[in-house]
Amino acid sequence: MSDLRVDLDEIKFNLRGVADLDGVAALPGFEHVEADLVDDLLAEAARFAEEVIAPLNRDGDLIGARHGDDGQVVTTPGFAAAYAAYVEAGWGAVTADPDYGGGGFPHLVGAAIEEMITTASMAWSLCPLLTQGAVALLSAFGSGEQKALYLPRLVSGEWTGTMNLTEPEAGSDLGAVTTRAVPRPDGSYRLTGTKIFITYGEHDLAPNIVHMVLARTPGAPPGTKGLSCFIVPKHLPDSDGEPGARNDVRCVSIEHKLGIHASPTCVMSYGDGDGAVGWLIGAENDGMRYMFKMMNLARLSVGLEGVAIAERSYQQALAYARQRRQGRAPGGEPAAIIEHPDVARMLLDMRSTICAMRGLAYRNAEALDRAGREPDPDARRAADERAALLTPLTKAWATDTGCELAGVGLQVHGGMGYVEETGSAQHYRDARIAPIYEGTNGIQAIDLVSRKLAIRDGGAAADLLSDAAATVEALAAADRRAGLDPVRRHLRAAVTATAQATRWLLRASPEARLAGAAPYLEMLAVTTAGAALADGALARGSAADRAVLARFFASNRLARVPGRLAAVTEPGPDLAAATRGVLAG
Repeated sequence: MSDLRVDLDEIKFNLRGVADLDGVAALPGFEHVEADLVDDLLAEAARFAEEVIAPLNRDGDLIGARHGDDGQVVTTPGFAAAYAAYVEAGWGAVTADPDYGGGGFPHLVGAAIEEMITTASMAWSLCPLLTQGAVALLSAFGSGEQKALYLPRLVSGEWTGTMNLTEPEAGSDLGAVTTRAVPRPDGSYRLTGTKIFITYGEHDLAPNIVHMVLARTPGAPPGTKGLSCFIVPKHLPDSDGEPGARNDVRCVSIEHKLGIHASPTCVMSYGDGDGAVGWLIGAENDGMRYMFKMMNLARLSVGLEGVAIAERSYQQALAYARQRRQGRAPGGEPAAIIEHPDVARMLLDMRSTICAMRGLAYRNAEALDRAGREPDPDARRAADERAALLTPLTKAWATDTGCELAGVGLQVHGGMGYVEETGSAQHYRDARIAPIYEGTNGIQAIDLVSRKLAIRDGGAAADLLSDAAATVEALAAADRRAGLDPVRRHLRAAVTATAQATRWLLRASPEARLAGAAPYLEMLAVTTAGAALADGALARGSAADRAVLARFFASNRLARVPGRLAAVTEPGPDLAAATRGVLAG
């Protein structure tokens, strides 16, 4: 057992009191998603996370994954048994298509389960995360034959999947990818090249690993327009669909990292001999579009990592603050440190901000469900726009804030937080990768101001802010005894400032938009998350402590939003000058 306790009441409240699970369950195809069934599923997922996965987290950090001379990767003791239990219970299949063995549940339910598993062990959770992305890619773009062969095994988790994009000279700039794919007469391709930073590119959890690989075919145009996407399995399926001959792809090393030690981050070599055998997905030169299907789902998942790590750090900090006695309370009596106002402030900041992050992420998942299932085309389009807008907010703000809150959790421990044996430092180290991978948070901000803000000439952003303004009106109409007037004032100021920043960016030059991108993302994310937290405080049956959380987030986080307006509108000239002056020195 571990000290993790999944806060089921909080998760279920966010599913129905902040996001609209009941509304999602009423969409076509979700007729089987009954409330009691979802609650039973969540309770069992919580038990699995607490009892099976969470106890592995500490050993995963201390022991990690090991790379052998034979190219094999050995995971932390207990990881393989836990993965076998995960597959047997069918957790990886919850949201997948029933035609391929999936449970057909909404992304929203999957997000809640994913949060639990990630809170238990972020490093362990990354293997199923990538597999679910491979399922999404093949479901959307694979041929009938490819789906029939790979999807049942990936959906069940019997085989795992990876995403192979990055190369030594092609990180954020995927247009620089040089891995080659040469067609063969039998319809297959032979791939040669090197990929780096491949999460779970090699491991001992499953008998086969199915790589989704970006590569360039002969005569392809330069840049991302010339990238194609390929299925490259570790073992070539035999005539019965079972793992057969070893393919010409291997892990040559794993990275030694700051955190997530138990997740093998692999350098993969394709084609030491004749080339790795692969099969084209869809059409040549269309691979980047296909890969974005996998990447966008992964970005929501990474945003959930920010929520999950902050939650694990908070639980540990809270337990420590309750039992650690130091100094005297304001009344003069010896006290546990939780009674000191500054420690209480840190813990309440963690708790309220985690709730806001969770609300943002769950609404992101809800938008994905509606984008795929709404019967009305206009509603489906609106949901697709909302999902596109919320994804960079969730990925960037929740992971930046997850790092910040993991640091706050360490601070609550004082000097003992800096000592590895307490375990608080692991959360701090594990969290730090999330703002970097699946598109750095700077790239998320660029995507927001360059692409997502342009949707209907700012219409999607205006709709999002209009919803937040409606929350302001609902707060104004609320019973004053609820104590939500401070939330109304701070949310109204945040909406006003963010709307002003939005209008300015829509008129600004491309250079000015890029200069203000990161602070604008923060403004829009905090405002949106604050509105979600306020909606929770207004929800029917909301407990009194939700007003406390909303008020504290409003005074501590929302109140800062107007002050970020200058960071959006003013730094452009100084940034341009700095590259030639201050930074050049």
